[in-house]
Amino acid sequence: MSVRELVVLGTASQVPTRHRNHNGYLLRWDGEGILFDPGEGTQRQMLRAGVAAHDIDRICVTHFHGDHSLGLAGVIQRINLDQVPHPVTAHFPASGQHFFDRLRYSTAYRETVALAEAPVAADGVLATTDAYTLDSRRLSHPVESYGYRLTEPDRRRMLPGKLAEHGIAGPDVGRLQRDGVLGGVTLDEVSEPRRGQRFAFVMDTRLCDGAFALAEGCDMLVIESTFLDEDGRLAADHGHLTAGQAARVAKESGVRHLVLTHFSQRYHDPGLFEQQARAAGFEGELTIAQDLITVPVPTRHQ
Repeated sequence: MSVRELVVLGTASQVPTRHRNHNGYLLRWDGEGILFDPGEGTQRQMLRAGVAAHDIDRICVTHFHGDHSLGLAGVIQRINLDQVPHPVTAHFPASGQHFFDRLRYSTAYRETVALAEAPVAADGVLATTDAYTLDSRRLSHPVESYGYRLTEPDRRRMLPGKLAEHGIAGPDVGRLQRDGVLGGVTLDEVSEPRRGQRFAFVMDTRLCDGAFALAEGCDMLVIESTFLDEDGRLAADHGHLTAGQAARVAKESGVRHLVLTHFSQRYHDPGLFEQQARAAGFEGELTIAQDLITVPVPTRHQ
């Protein structure tokens, strides 16, 4: 059975705390795993969360501040130590190639895995598979930063009642799906469109067009909310969002499930982020991320 869920490995902004590790998020998407922004300590958090190096197929780094990338060295070496049997692809801002190189080869180890580098230099599609299209958008941060979005292809859902009306069953259903017509019955007559699921990952940024574009129509949006609304000026100065601003992105973009994360150490009550997100008018599912929780991607619209 396919699994689509977010495993939260760390939620701290800038520095870890006693209760929050640096950033780290693994998206399980059917049989594939995408690791986002592995900060310091990610390898240990993977162990605690039951995530293996073999679970990683892609690594997506939004930018090269330490809380989003210092864990790369350990994760890459663990991938090689465990001799992951499949290729792994790493996406990161092209302007940070020298940082990636330093982290990848920060110490001596034996390379056993084909790690492909696919730097991001502009908005657009990064990869297309049978399960999703991965694309990126530039964000607004003091260093070059990109957010990521997965979009499942739209497909069609077969309607059992309509199939029965036309006497179509068994292998004939597959033939109809493949050929588009069977005995004069078209696929449109016995099915309906099924919109593909969408997931977006938006880290360090001010409000910008890229954040809204990534979030548009998403079933799940993982987004930073470093500051509370009363510290909005501080957020703007440092290139971050407040809880209310993150919720505004979700509300205006039609997000179904909002996951707030990347919290400043200055705040000790996570409930305040939820209060401000609701005050901003977001009415969908809302999760205030905590280390080591798992958040299911909402079931698709039928």
